[in-house]
Amino acid sequence: MNNKHTAGAQSMRRALGLLRVLAQHQETGIGLQDVMALTGLERSTAHRLLSGLLEERFAERDPATRHYRLGIDAMQLGFASLRHTPLLDALRPFAQRLARLSGDTVFLVIRQGDYAFCLLREAGSFPVKVFTIDQGERRLLGVGAGGLALLAALPDDEIASLYQRHAGSYAQAGLSRAALMKMVRQTRQAGYSTTIDSITPGVAGVGAAFPVSALTWVAFSFGAISSRLDSARCIEMGQLLTRECQAWARQHGMQG
Repeated sequence: MNNKHTAGAQSMRRALGLLRVLAQHQETGIGLQDVMALTGLERSTAHRLLSGLLEERFAERDPATRHYRLGIDAMQLGFASLRHTPLLDALRPFAQRLARLSGDTVFLVIRQGDYAFCLLREAGSFPVKVFTIDQGERRLLGVGAGGLALLAALPDDEIASLYQRHAGSYAQAGLSRAALMKMVRQTRQAGYSTTIDSITPGVAGVGAAFPVSALTWVAFSFGAISSRLDSARCIEMGQLLTRECQAWARQHGMQG
């Protein structure tokens, strides 16, 4: 990644760093002391920058907990960028390449808080007509191959908190906390995720996640009928996907 620092931009960098911290704690919010610990800012500096973000509606503060999170104008920027983002433009040719290599339907999802948001869907030469997610839709992290790959990249304590917040929805999807953590461990060990009949009967998936910025992770996944993605081909496609994603990340300076 680029380590150069533009002269005279220290305050801007500090404010952007604060926005990243708020985004990482959007679901639960974060207190001033934790902001200071994560950013290394002194109390007066952190408070001054947060006050500016509050005034400009890029941050909000819960009056009961006094925790900060992203404000409405920060969210508007995010929504606007999803409609036409350089990231999507950059990854679309990669998605098309993966669809050609595999012949399967390719999904690109991005982490959006506790959810995986589908940015793109590319059909291969053996497309599956029945899927439960399409471009512009979202699912809980861990539900679906791409979301599972994104979930496995998180620390265990963050996964535990996420599960607690959405225990009912996970239970409805047939996922106990023990079952979810078992899938997370298998994903970490293999380097890619696999799902079979977990959402749509007769449909399987393979997914891999990687960072595209200091804050943002995305995942690509293949979706196919279960008979096409048997255990042997799951390994083959998982290794292909992992290799291609790692190569893309290295090429764009996201991994050493």
